[in-house]
Amino acid sequence: MQSLDELRDAELSKKLIEAIRYKLCELPVGSVRIMEVCGTHTVSIFRSGLRSLLPEKIVLLSGPGCPVCVTPTGYLDHAIELSRRPDVVLATFGDMIRVPGSDSSLEKERARGADVRIVYSVTDALKLAQSIRPKNLVFLGVGFETTAPTIASALLQAKEEGIDNFFVLSAHKLIPPAMSALLDEEVKIDAFLCPGHVSVIIGARAYHDIAENYKKPCVVAGFEPLDVLQSILMILSQIAEGVSKTEIQYTRVVNWNGNETAQQL
Repeated sequence: MQSLDELRDAELSKKLIEAIRYKLCELPVGSVRIMEVCGTHTVSIFRSGLRSLLPEKIVLLSGPGCPVCVTPTGYLDHAIELSRRPDVVLATFGDMIRVPGSDSSLEKERARGADVRIVYSVTDALKLAQSIRPKNLVFLGVGFETTAPTIASALLQAKEEGIDNFFVLSAHKLIPPAMSALLDEEVKIDAFLCPGHVSVIIGARAYHDIAENYKKPCVVAGFEPLDVLQSILMILSQIAEGVSKTEIQYTRVVNWNGNETAQQL
């Protein structure tokens, strides 16, 4: 296991950037458009200033990496409607509170008297359900493949323990279909930095069809500056060799098959 200091080493970063410049010279293309799918990658790239350090021919595109940002208005409207019911306590992660629906938000509904609670985990929501009977607890399940197994586990626990007032309004989304949809819409993307957290669950094999069918290199990347730079270099190496495949840079936590227990949940 590498330390964070190693993964943020400035001298190693310079060497990787030089390697990227050298590899670009081998390519027959003017620029390479790489989409980082995960919002955490986007944050890391901005925090470390990688966009300003990379050659201009490397164009980084931010993908659909925030589950809240890609949650449709209709879901919020449904949640707001539920929050207005006197027999319902609505539980949500804090990032959903201010997201606007068609004509209101959960924050506004709470100010008007709705019982909207912020929780830090689905386990907190399950405990809350036990304490508010006979009211019903509706938890807003918003997230990608990383969130879904924990919520599935909570539902199974609720069933086992007879907690019959615990409900989930699900808005879970899958990453690979979103990637395919972008390519089907002919968004110009040459390669993908695939998400690390999601890939812990679904495994790198989930991107095999994208690399195979769309001929787009896919590299599962970690979140530190050296992770991102090494992943970009791996993508450029694929392009230089004329191949498109799925590779794992983030080998310290991601494997090919993912977490099969979580997948079964």
